[in-house]
Amino acid sequence: MKLLIVVNPISGGIDKSEFIEIAETQCNYLGIRYKVFETTGNDDTRKLKSLLDSFSPNRILAVGGDGTLRFAAICALKSEIPIGVIPMGSANGLARELGVDENPEIALDDFLKSRLVARLDMLLVDDEHYFIHLGDVGINAAIVASYEEDPERGLITYAKYFIDKLRNSDPFDYKISIGDEIYAGKAFMIGFCNARKFGTGIPLNTIGNPFDGKFELVIIEQIDMMSLLKAGLAKFDESFFENQYGKVLQANEIVVSLSKPILLQLDGELIGRKQSFGLKLLEGAVPFISHRGNEYLTRA
Repeated sequence: MKLLIVVNPISGGIDKSEFIEIAETQCNYLGIRYKVFETTGNDDTRKLKSLLDSFSPNRILAVGGDGTLRFAAICALKSEIPIGVIPMGSANGLARELGVDENPEIALDDFLKSRLVARLDMLLVDDEHYFIHLGDVGINAAIVASYEEDPERGLITYAKYFIDKLRNSDPFDYKISIGDEIYAGKAFMIGFCNARKFGTGIPLNTIGNPFDGKFELVIIEQIDMMSLLKAGLAKFDESFFENQYGKVLQANEIVVSLSKPILLQLDGELIGRKQSFGLKLLEGAVPFISHRGNEYLTRA
């Protein structure tokens, strides 16, 4: 087997050198040919695609956060090379939802042993921007933007911007077309979900499944202290999750029109302000190396 290890050395502020040494030792012990590719922020996409062509790996292992997995998956799109992930980023929300062990060494062992490849859906905005986990317009994207500009990190910093945006956000008008159906109203946030939860563990919906050929559209029409309290409790017990503060719809393709340009974020990456855009699901686009501990595979 030939393995390409794609590493984001700065994701989550975590030093990955020790893990890479462990991975290299395991590969040498098992007779696996491997190469390590470290992202630098300089022409990474072209360089990784070139290495994929020249090395022709049988598997790809993304070491970092959800963004690292997305980057590797986009570069390998249509190649049919199975990909796995070692969660070493800030939140690791998607990896957690996919049943990947939080211990990097256990996750590596699972990856090397597994022969189970499941087809993971991917989403595409305006035929240009890909994402795998969650995207949104509205209050959460605004929080992400402020958080990214602050040199401080952690829950306290996030909470500061959460409270600020909660106090100062106004609803916006939306119109969403799903086939012949049109949904319109006012919202504080519209989420586009290929799974169920934010990286914090708080659910946006309870029916999402990234392997089922559909995505969930979550329209938050009301925000108050009771809804926030229940959302926080739903992190620990999903029976607290309620939909009365908005709508949860399923689709595989939509067109979104907003009353004004609103900031869009996809898997934690700020795309910019959009007033209208199309979104479609690419069913089973990513061959994902998993195991039977992945609860979604029993729900698919």
